[in-house]
Amino acid sequence: MNLKEAFRFQNKLSALMEEAQAILSQDANVMQIRNTYLRRKVMEGAEDETTIETPPSEFAAQITEVAEFLIYLLREKEKLGRAIRTAKNALPIDMDSEVGLNGDRQAIARTLRRMAGLRSSESLIPGGGTGYRFNQEGNQVMYRCDVKRVATIHFNRVTVRNLASEMDRKADATSEELDRCLVNAKVNYDAPFDVNDAFAEVFETFAGGENA
Repeated sequence: MNLKEAFRFQNKLSALMEEAQAILSQDANVMQIRNTYLRRKVMEGAEDETTIETPPSEFAAQITEVAEFLIYLLREKEKLGRAIRTAKNALPIDMDSEVGLNGDRQAIARTLRRMAGLRSSESLIPGGGTGYRFNQEGNQVMYRCDVKRVATIHFNRVTVRNLASEMDRKADATSEELDRCLVNAKVNYDAPFDVNDAFAEVFETFAGGENA
């Protein structure tokens, strides 16, 4: 498989592990709940009745196998992780670093493009200012006044636009290179099941002994 497929299968393993952990985390799945209704204590001639609560999971009767299945999935994820790391080490670029850096480039480009789109402006804010003065009685009182607000660009728009374009070009080129790596890099790992298989399908195959 290539790196793109490997990452997808890695996510599949994580999802299956979460599902298995959810089953094991519910007490009603891992413990059998028996309720005995002590009817003879309150009604002469009545018989006590015992019922067993139905667990929420269809796999509650195979809890030990689910626990073993969880460990199996973890080992597969460890194996795949080692194979992915080996494949990444053979790449011409540091994939993890470049993914992070490309996010930075794209964020910077957005900031610079926003700056380049700003325009100088002038506006009047009615009653936007305050001050104090003395009235006829000699008391200090507050008054309000209009505010003329002038916003002026104080950066080199051409330089900022060029920097934004440079970031866009670098980000696009890196994205293309990362895409090529995802498709072309080979990961030495054989998936033990199809990435589209449901939890029940994978578990039943495991419980049947094929992957145990």
